[in-house]
Amino acid sequence: MTRKQKRGVLIGGGVAVLAVALVLVLFALKDSIVFFHTPSDIAEKGVPPGQRIRLGGLVENGSVVRGQGTTITFKVTDTLKEIPVTFTGVLPDLFKEGQGVVAEGTLDANGNFKADSVLAKHDENYMPRDVAKALEEKGVKLGASAHPGQLKASMP
Repeated sequence: MTRKQKRGVLIGGGVAVLAVALVLVLFALKDSIVFFHTPSDIAEKGVPPGQRIRLGGLVENGSVVRGQGTTITFKVTDTLKEIPVTFTGVLPDLFKEGQGVVAEGTLDANGNFKADSVLAKHDENYMPRDVAKALEEKGVKLGASAHPGQLKASMP
């Protein structure tokens, strides 16, 4: 075998090893690639307790309850299903009922979501593109100010 052939075999083998590694990584992460899950997605997929996920949807009206200290409970809904969320910490200033939210954390054995971070929408006229798209797919009618990634130009 000539030097050129050896080099070709070595390069070809390296590319093959990298391709196999990429396929294995993508296969292992196939369920984690989604940016977040809606409450309906969690019910359909049967997400196991303890698995770290992002939960996105709307904060259900009338569900926010402030507990001892900085503990807050509320429900996240996509209008089809709802999941109770418990968060201990300081909520973003823009967090309020009826608005889009993405919470990061884990489900417990009872189906309650224990959030360790909560992200609220950007301002009163914006909803994260992924949240709005998932809600529209579930049949939720969004107002003109909640279209994915659209900012409404209005000055006070």
